[in-house]
Order: sequence, then structure tokens, then C-alpha cells
Amino acid sequence: MAAVLGSGDVVSLTGDLGAGKTTFVQGAADGLGIGQAVLSPTFTLVRQYEGSLPVYHLDVYRLDSLQDVVDLGFDEILDRGAVVFIEWGDVIEALLAESYLEVELSLRDDGEDRRRIAVTGRGTAWAERWDRLSERLHTWQR
Repeated sequence: MAAVLGSGDVVSLTGDLGAGKTTFVQGAADGLGIGQAVLSPTFTLVRQYEGSLPVYHLDVYRLDSLQDVVDLGFDEILDRGAVVFIEWGDVIEALLAESYLEVELSLRDDGEDRRRIAVTGRGTAWAERWDRLSERLHTWQR
């Protein structure tokens, strides 16, 4: 997926608790050239990394209101031309731009340690790149 992400892209991560949102960001960050460990932002709320593009990793689960997200400097983060990953992004959907990528991770109920990942492109920016993204995602299907 990292090969399709560009400056200013927002990835909203949703789904089950413990389904692998941070692990997903770790893989994408590796693909974006982040040369350091990507840690969960659960208690720090925001982590910043430098790679081929700057990366911000947010976790809004513990915030009580949209105003808390605004006070965190959310608009400034979006304006920096970074790739922004937001865990529990569905909680702040009202603050997201018209175009963003939604990645829903859910635990499979088959007794094995497997996940279901559903990717949805929101807005015209993703409609224009969907074929390229779909090619990349096709390799994940099993």
C-alpha cells in the first residue's frame, strides 16, 4: 500500500480492538522508508516519523470530543504534506477531508489468528487511484 500513498494522504483505520491497526501502520511505515520502530500512539496520541515522506500516526480512541482532536493540532498535521494514519478514524469522520482511505480491520471468527481487511477509497482522489491501489491489494487476498 505504501507505494500508492502520497503527500497529504489520510488513512483512517477502523475495526475491532486488537485487530492490528498499529501493526498495519508499522508495515506501511516500513514501505515509506521509516527506519525506526513505529510504536502505538495510544497514550501519546500522536507520533511523528521521517521517511520518504513524513508520517504522522494518531490514536483518537481516548479523546472525548472532536474539539480535543482540533486542540491536538489536527489541522496543522493535515497541512504538513505528510501521510497521516488515524487509528479509530471513524470517530472523527466529521473532521476528515473529502478524500481519504478507510482501512477496516476485523478479527476472523474461524478459530485461527487471521484478520479481514476491507479497504475503501473515499472521495475523488482515491477514485482516480483505485485501479493502482487495487492491483497492490490483490496480492493480499487469500
